[in-house]
Amino acid sequence: MASDLTHEKQQLHELVDRLAPGQVHAVRGLLEVMLDPVSRAIANAPMDDEPLAADEAHALDEAREWLKHNKPIPHEQVLAELGITQEEIENFKEPA
Repeated sequence: MASDLTHEKQQLHELVDRLAPGQVHAVRGLLEVMLDPVSRAIANAPMDDEPLAADEAHALDEAREWLKHNKPIPHEQVLAELGITQEEIENFKEPA
């Protein structure tokens, strides 16, 4: 049994070593969610079924229309333009 687990972990390491940098980030995020009980609870929470307010629906329509005519902006680019890193977001603590 322990031998099987060791073998599976070794196979996982080999697969991770073959990932592209962007894929490594995505897999890391997935593993963090799997290991964090709060994130897991959020991921398993039921979908929000509250109706959208008129202003929310309008904002979504505007965003969808914008995307029809523009290339999406990657999250990493937005962070770079704001001068912050993903690590800073993950380590952010509200002021006391």
